[in-house]
Amino acid sequence: MFVSNYMTKNPVTVSADTSIDEAAGLMKMNHFRRLPIVENGKVLGIISDRDISRIAPSPATTLAKYEINSLLSKMTVKDIMSTPIVSVSEDATVEEAALIMCNNKIGGLPVISSVGILVGIITETDIFRVFVKVMGLASGKTRVTLDFQDKIGATKEISDVFASHQLNIDSFVSFNTPNGDSEAIIRGDFPDLTAIVADLEKLGYTVSHITKIGNSHN
Repeated sequence: MFVSNYMTKNPVTVSADTSIDEAAGLMKMNHFRRLPIVENGKVLGIISDRDISRIAPSPATTLAKYEINSLLSKMTVKDIMSTPIVSVSEDATVEEAALIMCNNKIGGLPVISSVGILVGIITETDIFRVFVKVMGLASGKTRVTLDFQDKIGATKEISDVFASHQLNIDSFVSFNTPNGDSEAIIRGDFPDLTAIVADLEKLGYTVSHITKIGNSHN
């Protein structure tokens, strides 16, 4: 799963001397929240709807409306753009992009080619779509949560139980919990889990939660 497969290609951009009014209009018209500022293909900065909101006048201002409009019309995106840019390369994985966004508390990343040219933008919405697709949630899946003491071979042992009942696992994720134990989340098409739950618990795995996510008729 590479960023280049899920990003928005050829995103709308503006130049550094674009007025804030024009940039705000573009974002509103196209229903997006950020605009890269580009010169000769290179990203100079980025402007978001949050940046524009920060410079919007307070209701308590004593300036007349025409004075406010006059001030804003003279400001350009270079006056408020965020720089230096946090970006991601087009050959990075989606997981890398998600980690960069999480660590920097941002909702989108310009995607840069090997020669430093803007080729796309990937946002938190794109990441969510990848998550839903990978987990097969839209088609309807049963989600099983297991609690257990971590041990070597646990993944194989759990998988073998499902295989013994002729059931395929679509996704399997395990991780350590804050209390030092382990948790596994398994998704798949599981019509009846009664016998599987019994077999897992015989091996020391506690089935703590089972739920159906999505609609199998979509």
